[in-house]
Order: sequence, then structure tokens, then C-alpha cells
Amino acid sequence: MHSEVSVSADNNQQYRIDLEGALPMPHEEARRWLDGEFMRLECEPLRASGKVLLADKVLTVARAAGPDLLSNADWLLAFARATQGALAKPVVRIDLQTMAISY
Repeated sequence: MHSEVSVSADNNQQYRIDLEGALPMPHEEARRWLDGEFMRLECEPLRASGKVLLADKVLTVARAAGPDLLSNADWLLAFARATQGALAKPVVRIDLQTMAISY
């Protein structure tokens, strides 16, 4: 089955990682990895209520990562595996211009 995570950045750059043959992180490990990056990158909740959904966390971590981390092959692979594990979807498209995720 086709498996990938792609990020369309604000500057019209595309970051794509093919996860064919790579195992997603187990759900709890993926959630912890995203939590850690959310804190490390000093992300802010998207919702006024302060509630942070997993999809929101993926969006804000990708946005905060910026071109430096998104261009880092090791970080991008870990992010993609965590995204796939947390969201349980084989194909995830992240659009930072609209702050939307599609599957």
C-alpha cells in the first residue's frame, strides 16, 4: 500500500517522504514524540480553548519546524513516522498555507 507524508510549506516548497517499507511509530510513542517536539519548538495551541488535537499538533509542529528541520532528512523521517503513527493514516498531506490536513 502507498505510504507517504507530504508538507506544503508557506513558501510553496514541498517536503515529501515516502514511507514505503518504513514502519510507523506505535501510537503512544508517536504521540509522545509529537508532544516533545510541540514543547521543544514552543508551539502554541491553534484553538482558543487551548485544546490540542493530534492533527493540530501535527500542523503546529510542521509549521514551527520550518525549512531547516523539514529539510533535515532524519528529522523529517521521524516526523513522518510519528504523524503516520499518531493519525493512523497511510497517506497524510499537510498544507501549511491553509493549516489543513488531508488523508
